[in-house]
Amino acid sequence: MRLAYNKLVRDRIPEIIRSQGHQPVTCVLDNEQYRAAFAREAAQRGSGGKSAPADDLLAELADVLEVLQALVAAQGRSWEELLSVAAGKRAVRGAFADRIFLEYVEQVD
Repeated sequence: MRLAYNKLVRDRIPEIIRSQGHQPVTCVLDNEQYRAAFAREAAQRGSGGKSAPADDLLAELADVLEVLQALVAAQGRSWEELLSVAAGKRAVRGAFADRIFLEYVEQVD
């Protein structure tokens, strides 16, 4: 029986699959495919956090962190650069600490 995954996986997953007596079929993505796959993975992981039970949320967030770190590296950037950009945006636009929920905006002509 063939189970389709069609997703980026961690480096040791094929080895783990083989150790369970199964045969993974994999390929190595080029740089453009790699960046696109990480972008999809980040979106999927991020949306997975909303449905994760509270006990599993930290593990889901750890996966999101791994994906972000790999995506930053795939872009040829450093984690420190990302943190600097985040700090700059926080200084200009604020953080999310106040839990503000924007319901709508009335536009004045």
